Amino acid sequence: MDKFSYLGNGDVSAIEELYQAYKRDQQSVDKEWQGFFAGFDFFQQNYDSDSIPAGTLKEFQVLELINAYRSRGHLFTQTNPVRERRKYTPTLELKNFGLDANDLETEFHAGNEIGIGAAKLRNIVEHLEATYCQSVGIEYTYIRKPEVVEWIQNLVEPSQNRSAFTSEHKRAMLEKLNESVVFESFLHKKFVGQKRFSLEGGESLIPALDVIVQNGSRSGVDEIVIGMAHRGRLNVLANVLKKTYTEIFSEFEGKEYEDNLFDGDVKYHLGFSS
Repeated sequence: MDKFSYLGNGDVSAIEELYQAYKRDQQSVDKEWQGFFAGFDFFQQNYDSDSIPAGTLKEFQVLELINAYRSRGHLFTQTNPVRERRKYTPTLELKNFGLDANDLETEFHAGNEIGIGAAKLRNIVEHLEATYCQSVGIEYTYIRKPEVVEWIQNLVEPSQNRSAFTSEHKRAMLEKLNESVVFESFLHKKFVGQKRFSLEGGESLIPALDVIVQNGSRSGVDEIVIGMAHRGRLNVLANVLKKTYTEIFSEFEGKEYEDNLFDGDVKYHLGFSS
């Protein structure tokens, strides 16, 4: 059936035509398709929706709801304090999964899927909202390695996507954030009118990169290569890669470099290693 595998990528009408031909004359289709359609008919005859207990059907509907949050929850995060977020469809409303408000107090074993055990639908939804639809979104179900997808789920779902930072960690992050803000403020005042592709508004990038670098080092990473757009590059050079302020400021002041040492004469294109 490999020669027909392309049909599964979206040509439903072609499969339907094959099925109708099979119903008229089983011998008119490939033998492997005969086996496929025979199994399909068997399933239809023996496992129609009327034969599935209502409770079991609801469990599967809750599982569908959970998987919808995993794949689409990031579209409904609360990341813009200024205006209401664009409404994406289909939404994560219960009615889209065959559920309604009457099911909220019903306990479902599907809660085990997200690590909270058998729980009321109300609690399952609250857990999913807290995990996938707050100020930090997670888009990961497109990843083709099941072990990676499972790792992310096991990381974020039990904790509701919250990190437990110690006071020491918080102080370290505040220090890096302060370095980032002060750096941008100084450039703005000292080099008025010059292009600097400020990181203002995105200063949290610096403590985030710092954590990545520190954790990578502890995990045995030997080398990290950063390729990025102009915006924020100087801040990263100064506060993550530790390029000295003297070097950066001298570039603003027009210090000359030998042409054969660099690909370009713009301070954002010089590159740096540390």
